Amino acid sequence: MLLTRILTAIVLVAVLAIVLLWLPSSLAAGALGVLTLAGAWEWAAFAGLTRPPERVAYVAACLVVMSVLWVLAGSPAGFNAVMGGALAWWCVAFLWVVLAPRHGAPWLAGLAGILALAPMWVAMTRLFDVGETGHELVIFALVIAWAADVGAYFVGRRFGRTRLAPWVSPNKTWEGALGGLATGFLAGLAAQAWFGFAAGAFLPLCVAVILASIVGDLTESMFKRQRGIKDSGRVLPGHGGVLDRIDSLTAAVPVLTLGLAWIGAI
Repeated sequence: MLLTRILTAIVLVAVLAIVLLWLPSSLAAGALGVLTLAGAWEWAAFAGLTRPPERVAYVAACLVVMSVLWVLAGSPAGFNAVMGGALAWWCVAFLWVVLAPRHGAPWLAGLAGILALAPMWVAMTRLFDVGETGHELVIFALVIAWAADVGAYFVGRRFGRTRLAPWVSPNKTWEGALGGLATGFLAGLAAQAWFGFAAGAFLPLCVAVILASIVGDLTESMFKRQRGIKDSGRVLPGHGGVLDRIDSLTAAVPVLTLGLAWIGAI
């Protein structure tokens, strides 16, 4: 399974590199929009929507919200409002995971999916618009979240003893979370040197992004546990579904984009 996981990751990284490095910004944003909607298709199961017409309706609703938020985020004030709303949602999600992970009606799970997925895509389109570094910033958003995920996976497998959230995700540990924080921070250090951002502002932001990625991961795990689902899908061998690879991004990308705006980096 580990070999399959690694091979799938290599193929996925290669495809994303082509999309992000060589496609024009509009086409790359469109491709990431398709990926987001694929995540919405899988998230529909958390809301108890299992029949194809129900899932199509849910994906369509997510697309409408994505479009509305994209228009609203066209101005600086609108962007701050959309990203601020996303940040508020993830604070609620954190409290949900900590205080009441076993509780939640299916319709709330469905609403949570749209609140998670739509702002993520809007944040990515904002990063694309930065200019020459836009594509690189999107790549960094993926790298820091996935570096934290990889570090948590391997450190947790080797040293994990203390469970992080036993009911939500029994396999995740505090040791793994610290390992993910360390590997994600290394990615942040590399990015700080690459982009030349002020370390005093950028590195604390990277820590916040890594912590947000953990919340995004745990939130998806919570809904899977509530519905008795092991993997969100079977599209990616060794990984599960699309959501199983972008769950951490749903929280990390809006936090990163809003933080970069706050420190004047974009």
